[in-house]
Amino acid sequence: MAGREGRKFGVGGGGGGGSKEVVWRTFQALAESAEKKFARVRDVPLYGTGGPHPQQGNYHFGKVFKAYMRLWKYQQENRPALVDAGLNRWEIGDIAGRIAQLYFTQYMRTSQPRFLLESYVFYEAILNRNYFDHTRDLALRFKKLRFYARFSLVALILNRNDTVRLLVDGFRALVHDSLSSFPETNFKEWKLVVQEIVRFIEVDTAFANVRPLRYSVLFDSHPVSRPYVARFHAKKVLKFKDALLMSYHRHEVKFAELTLDTYRMLQCLEWEPGGSFHQKHPVESIYQKHMGESNANGSMIDHSGPSGLIDMNLAADLTDPSLPPNPRKAILYRPSATHLLAVMATICEDLPPESIMLIYLSASGKGGPKNVSHVESSGGSRKYSNNKIASGISSEKQSVVADCHSNGKRESSDYYDSYLVLGPKGNEGSNVLYPGDLIPFTRRPIFLIIDSDNSHAFKADTGNHACYSQDTVKKPGIHVLHGVERGETAALLLSPPKPAFRNVSGVDITRNGSQFTFFLTAPLQALCQMVGISSPDTDTDVYNDAEEILSTAFSEWEVILCTSKNLDLVWAQVLSDPFLRRLILRFIFCRSVLSAFCASEDEEQFLPVCLPQLPGSVSAISEVVQSAVLRLANHLKIADCFSF
Repeated sequence: MAGREGRKFGVGGGGGGGSKEVVWRTFQALAESAEKKFARVRDVPLYGTGGPHPQQGNYHFGKVFKAYMRLWKYQQENRPALVDAGLNRWEIGDIAGRIAQLYFTQYMRTSQPRFLLESYVFYEAILNRNYFDHTRDLALRFKKLRFYARFSLVALILNRNDTVRLLVDGFRALVHDSLSSFPETNFKEWKLVVQEIVRFIEVDTAFANVRPLRYSVLFDSHPVSRPYVARFHAKKVLKFKDALLMSYHRHEVKFAELTLDTYRMLQCLEWEPGGSFHQKHPVESIYQKHMGESNANGSMIDHSGPSGLIDMNLAADLTDPSLPPNPRKAILYRPSATHLLAVMATICEDLPPESIMLIYLSASGKGGPKNVSHVESSGGSRKYSNNKIASGISSEKQSVVADCHSNGKRESSDYYDSYLVLGPKGNEGSNVLYPGDLIPFTRRPIFLIIDSDNSHAFKADTGNHACYSQDTVKKPGIHVLHGVERGETAALLLSPPKPAFRNVSGVDITRNGSQFTFFLTAPLQALCQMVGISSPDTDTDVYNDAEEILSTAFSEWEVILCTSKNLDLVWAQVLSDPFLRRLILRFIFCRSVLSAFCASEDEEQFLPVCLPQLPGSVSAISEVVQSAVLRLANHLKIADCFSF
């Protein structure tokens, strides 16, 4: 905001505490100071406590936030003098945009919803008051484009679908206008950004009116099993406060640096404000009250003039104080293996005592699929012989589970095939993550979710696969994890090597995201997608009743787990946490569904695995689990797809 000497001099009169010249100079100084502090925040990691100085990130955030609050208050109190000195509307919008960006950065650091809501409030004010409109300057056009992209991301994470659609329409129109208004400038990257968000919302809103992905007390806390959960106490109880989320697949659906899979996991690991809260505090009325959108007689206030009266405490009225804090989440977009391990080490080092870290890794195994739409035929269920299974890997890139020799031993060249690919350059060192790379982190408790066509490489020989030889145990640093931990036994949820679908022709694997992740974050939607039921095909009452069937089953399984005499301590010590417990229940459901759906000789290629084993009372073929899946299948009229 510096360099406006032409506006600073020769302006007489007072303006809220001095001459207009003094007011303008003070405003510039405050703006420059805030900008410098904002630049420092960019260098603070979004994960961990910030290095050797605890709370370093919070310290920097506090300083820059205070600077922008001072700047914002000053421009409100001295608006007439600043406008006379030449303050433009876009400059007010620029400050509001900085504050919104600051709030969003702090949300990404802490996962606390009030920061996300504050960010939304400021971005929405910028949109409603047209701060960046009526400008034909190229630099300001790029500011407006960045505003649309950032606001779209905030609205997407906040599940404001109507706002997202409105922003996409405005974003698309703005890019189109930019191409004609600035013909000598290349806006190709912005066209790609629009295409990304359009593709993202097409997938994300396939079941737009169903239950939220976030943990809802109304839907995910079951009254019948609640007393059993409350009374349950293991010898050791771990607190879940930190998570690391990463996915990398070629051509995966993403927007900005948020992929569809990490978006679903991010939502799954947060609290949804209660339904009663939303009924008491409709967003529209709160916004009007705080933002002054209407006056006493109900008519709308004109924001066409310079305005900056944005309430800083609106989010306090939009958050649910009864909910505990969300676990912090570090979301990594296409990191190198070394960067991923560095972040993991930082989080582990900062992990409080008696706590557990969730690690979610979604990536292709080995060299990745040569053709992501490759499919295979399978015998399918005994009742539905025409079922087909969509494979995420090509025939020459089979899973390590099936890569065996007749003598049960692997050749040394195969030994190094057990890894995840984190980059586009195949098996180069920095793009490869071996299961053994995670062993050092098992000195602390970890809850590991591996979603990959090579996920089974993360387990040692458990007697299920003859292809694991004694050499596996002798060389634990490469392709095993379970059984060679360095202190704490890891909790592992491993995806099937291949996804399964009833009708392959209508499924785009890269477009729809991972099936296993979908089951863990939206199990009923994943089931419907698997058998080819789309949202328009399902009556709302039928779908809601299906959700009730699933909820009843989860409640019953919770009681079984809480009263089980042979529940492994690895699962018992996390069962009290609502997020991890819900993931376990959904895994049980996913495993049973796929077991009944893929009843064939090759069914192990389509079944997820948990290590250590969960009790047999909730196994894929246990009566209590299968009966729930059967009830659900009969209700949705898809029982012919399964074999029980």
